[in-house]
Amino acid sequence: MENILNQLPQKAKDTHKETKKFFDKLKKKPPRHFDSLMEELHDEEFERTDCLTCANCCKTTSPWITDKDVARIAKHLRIKEQRFIEMYLDVDDDNEFSLKMVPCVFLADDNSCSIYKVRPKACREYPHTNRKRFYQISRLTLDNVAICPAAFNIVEEMKNRLPIQYSERGGKPREKY
Repeated sequence: MENILNQLPQKAKDTHKETKKFFDKLKKKPPRHFDSLMEELHDEEFERTDCLTCANCCKTTSPWITDKDVARIAKHLRIKEQRFIEMYLDVDDDNEFSLKMVPCVFLADDNSCSIYKVRPKACREYPHTNRKRFYQISRLTLDNVAICPAAFNIVEEMKNRLPIQYSERGGKPREKY
């Protein structure tokens, strides 16, 4: 896994331009079956991928934390919400929360999460590859493929399977069957 994680940022960088162009075209005309395809690709990848062997997301990024996350986690930790915020969160100019520590303070040595049952929504949904209208979060996905090997694999397989060809001159997408 270490080798894969070391190579991942460069692989993501090498495919960034192609992937961005693909998403830009995909946003204009997503196939009718797109959501079901993404669910299938997500499920197939996570049958092969064990996040506990990686945990790169927990080691390198700080998730957004919602007010509901604050309440749920603080209750679980048996501390007041304000104390949880002071101890663990940064607050940005828009009053949005994120964890102030990377790697995540709740990440154990075995890559498990000590608050797994009450983890933030962003963590539960990561890498967001099975959400509806996935093509709408292309900017986030372009970041995630450099962090998460599963997200990288899903996006590459999506590009292989989608029945859309794009002209090099930037023409309209054509569906092929």
